[in-house]
Amino acid sequence: MGGILNAIQLSSHGLSVQRARMNATAENIANAETTRTAKGGPYHRKRVVSAEKSESDSFSSVIGRAVDRLARTHVRHLPGKQLHSGGREELPSVEWEEISESDSYRIIHDPSHPDADEDGYVKVPDIEVVNEMVEMMSAARAYEANTVAIAAAKKMAQQALEI
Repeated sequence: MGGILNAIQLSSHGLSVQRARMNATAENIANAETTRTAKGGPYHRKRVVSAEKSESDSFSSVIGRAVDRLARTHVRHLPGKQLHSGGREELPSVEWEEISESDSYRIIHDPSHPDADEDGYVKVPDIEVVNEMVEMMSAARAYEANTVAIAAAKKMAQQALEI
């Protein structure tokens, strides 16, 4: 059952990242024409960057985990160790952060705009709505893939209990 629970846990991390991507993209689309924010200046496009969570463990603890994993794979690898430990194996995790791109704007000429400078130019966010929609569709597909993976893991667990 540990493998099935691990699959569900990994997919749940993926769901969190994709939800953050969709939220950032929705905010970008909503503010595509915002020329003045509370901080001043045009709205800055946001994006979500994700990566595997880095471990800051000591070398000996990393080696210890590797030895434990090796011992669980086959009894002859490390005599005297259990084939399967009752402890929970550490899974890789995902960390993400929302980044606001600074100084990303376009300048258009619109003298009638309330935020136009003395020459009639306005700074507008450098957001292409079509690109944002593609990003939203990509995040939605990845979110859907994670939900399908969770459903498959749940189905496998149910079938295993029926055996």
